[in-house]
Amino acid sequence: MIGKIVGIEENIVTLKLTIDLDTVPALLNLYVVMEDEDKTCVGEIIDIKDGFAYINLVGELINEKFVFGVIRKPTFAAKTKLISKEKIPVIIGIEDFNERKDLYLGKSPIYEGVNLGVNINSFFSNHFSIFGSTGSGKSCSVARIFQNLLTKKEAVPYKASIFIFDAYGEYHSAFKDINKYAPHINFKAYTTNTKFSETETLRIPLWFLSVDDLALLLGVESPTQLPIIEKALKLVTIFGREESEVIKHKNDIIARALLDILSSGRPPAQIRDQVFSVLSTYNTKELNLETPIFQPGYVRPLKQCLIIDASGKIREMELLTTFMEKFLDDNLELHMPDGTFRYTLKDLKDAFDFALISEGSLKSDKIYDDANILRVRLASLVNGDYSIYFDYPKFITKEQYIRELLTAPNGQKAQIINFNINYVDDRLAKNLTKIYSKLIFDYAKDYSKRNSLPFHIVLEEAHRYVQNDRDVEILGYNIFERITKEGRKYGVILGLITQRPSEMSETSLSQCNNFLIFKMLHPKDVQYIKEMVPNITTEVIKKLRILQPGICVGFGSAFKVPVLVKMDMPSPAPSSASCDISNVWFIDNKQS
Repeated sequence: MIGKIVGIEENIVTLKLTIDLDTVPALLNLYVVMEDEDKTCVGEIIDIKDGFAYINLVGELINEKFVFGVIRKPTFAAKTKLISKEKIPVIIGIEDFNERKDLYLGKSPIYEGVNLGVNINSFFSNHFSIFGSTGSGKSCSVARIFQNLLTKKEAVPYKASIFIFDAYGEYHSAFKDINKYAPHINFKAYTTNTKFSETETLRIPLWFLSVDDLALLLGVESPTQLPIIEKALKLVTIFGREESEVIKHKNDIIARALLDILSSGRPPAQIRDQVFSVLSTYNTKELNLETPIFQPGYVRPLKQCLIIDASGKIREMELLTTFMEKFLDDNLELHMPDGTFRYTLKDLKDAFDFALISEGSLKSDKIYDDANILRVRLASLVNGDYSIYFDYPKFITKEQYIRELLTAPNGQKAQIINFNINYVDDRLAKNLTKIYSKLIFDYAKDYSKRNSLPFHIVLEEAHRYVQNDRDVEILGYNIFERITKEGRKYGVILGLITQRPSEMSETSLSQCNNFLIFKMLHPKDVQYIKEMVPNITTEVIKKLRILQPGICVGFGSAFKVPVLVKMDMPSPAPSSASCDISNVWFIDNKQS
């Protein structure tokens, strides 16, 4: 016995120590058992002061098995003893390690030589979060976890599919040679660095993008802007196909827009100017300002029919209306693209241009201005450096594309797929991450054998992507919130790695079941963790500010109790080391 229980208040047991503290090892953070005749409670020593130890109750031992939570607290007569190192795995470790079922995480910094790990199902079947300030060892630990998983000696996770969205290009060095250590495990890399020839450039087929994807890409600010994108996608099914069908649709759209202008009741000068404006920008060989209009006895170009006479009227209004009606075709039907044909950004821009003058957008300055903003952004994308990421060289289906993502350069299954998104701005990086996550989620959701092909989406610097933004207001959902709420039943699991949890989506964070938290310093983040993370205790919060680099607090459904874990250094390490200032700055002061 190490002392006598003298007080029990809520979950804290006060123990008057009966041992000489100078002759025993440090007691802080050690586990004890409090044995009565019919029950055994387990607690952690969280404080020692003036000869008293304060013990936080964490669970009970029932039939030599640890059960988290205390139903009946110990009595004052309970015998309190330290748990031996041999029995400590019952509380914080893995008793009978199984290569197929368990994953080694690291060592206990409290109990020397005690290995710590988690049940693979309990950890990787649930969304998880890894938090830590810069320099806390977060990136190294992420690399080490997946290295431990992928290089098991007796069991090969051949069907694992882990997508890492690498914000700084850190993880390439940690996994590029993994096949040398684990022959059946392969690494696949994509990069946004178009000048790095050793790695395949990230490219996503444009015809995979839905209205929602394009809304994100073009920065839609209101749901009222969505119809113009939908119309453009419907038109691109024509613009990307047979030329005769394109001309019919172009003529139909232009004629309807001009008829709207002619019947608008606006002043003749304004009608004339708008018709000139439309036909100067949107025209075909059959319908333009020079199109001949035949009348009995003479022919004149369309633009001459817009002349305003001495009375201030357009005399040929009826003639123009009759002429435009010849181009209307009520039998033309538009459908959304079904992913069965290839089209380019230029095709989409052409379709967008014509969508802009259809559906009465010219009647309203507000609608036109809102739509024109998107048109300008699309034009910038078409003509800018980022167009390469949507320029896929051949037609491919979604199923074929996913299969290519999961195929390593050697033709074998790739278990870890790294997207280096370091070479684009934050806005595009965020949108690419959302587009890919939605693609993976939709594929898993539609997969014939539900939940049989799990995907893990790991987001480095997750606070840049998983935010409380306006997606729900504009699209009706946020893809990361949808994945965290629905993904588990389809086998899509999210891993959120961040140094700023307070900037993240509250809904996404609340759905995480397991946490590894490294040193956290920012008061706002610490408070946010305290308020948002389920089942976190005050004792865990107190530890977050004083953790050493590479040591984290692990807790959640995969852990029996919140536990300190000292992570091993990865080998090879990710490219996440701080700049070596002294070696960069200084040279030897030698006289030549």
